[in-house]
Amino acid sequence: MRAMVLTKPGPVEDLPLQLQELPKPKPHSGEVVIRVEVCGVCRTDLHVVEGELPPHKLPIIPGHEVIGTIEYRGPEATRFPIGARVGVAWLHASCGKCTYCKRGDENLCDSPTFTGYDADGGYAEYVVAPEAFIYPIPPGVSSREAAPFLCAGIIGYRALRRSNLRPGEPLGLYGFGASAHIVIQIARYWDCPVYVCTRDEKHRELARQLGAVWVGSTEERPPVKLRSSILFAPAGELVPIALSALDKGGTLALAGIYMTRIPSMDYEKHLFYERNLRSVTANTRQDGKELLHLAETVPLHTHTQEFPLEAANEALQALKQDRINGAAVLRVASS
Repeated sequence: MRAMVLTKPGPVEDLPLQLQELPKPKPHSGEVVIRVEVCGVCRTDLHVVEGELPPHKLPIIPGHEVIGTIEYRGPEATRFPIGARVGVAWLHASCGKCTYCKRGDENLCDSPTFTGYDADGGYAEYVVAPEAFIYPIPPGVSSREAAPFLCAGIIGYRALRRSNLRPGEPLGLYGFGASAHIVIQIARYWDCPVYVCTRDEKHRELARQLGAVWVGSTEERPPVKLRSSILFAPAGELVPIALSALDKGGTLALAGIYMTRIPSMDYEKHLFYERNLRSVTANTRQDGKELLHLAETVPLHTHTQEFPLEAANEALQALKQDRINGAAVLRVASS
């Protein structure tokens, strides 16, 4: 099979992903082999490829927003039939035994594995995944539109929940990439006015098109106090700025897996009056189920830019340079 393989982390400008021909993977008990149709390109992939996330496995095939069809089933894998269209997300598996898993917080598992980080991911023609951790894809959603739901959508939805947003209340979004352009659709479905702070003008224009009531730069303060906000940009210097724009009792959720250093803060200006600062760690399978249900119900749509599998380095460069308006998707196989 063709696969884009990372053997040593490095700047994406140096083309660290190499096209290789590898044997097709084989499933173990409870696993399935999926023929990949498309795979989304996530900012977490960029952190893995450039080494901002310390390597867990090398060589590794990145990619954790995978849509494809089941081609083989391992022993005891009976949940899906051959040919079923499914999705693979960041959470590859959790132990199911630790305190966190037992209480329903599998995203906080003591020994999780992640797709494209601990286990080979979807920048390849085939991927193996535990059938218990994959998702049926709604029939009315195209594979290209569905791919970003598997991380950008799921993490954005979890961040929305962590922000304590209630229907009709104002929401602030800092950064407007793949996750934010999905989250704004959910917030508008809940009748929440959305205020977007982002540095790139083409991202501001997309925010306006998707219904933001106000759009400004990351340095500007929204014209109202915000009940809830989500910081999608991995920029620690924006944390005090976003906190100072919150109303009393407001909540800021940090959606990224990686964040640059957060500067020192003034207690009264940034945190007093019961302002809350919350992080987001991975996702649970329930998050994925609820997000995919919303994808059908709202319905949600994604703005995507498609690249061939062999152009994965170029797609990551475009993401790094904020040249993707919405989400990037690798086309691995024809539909």
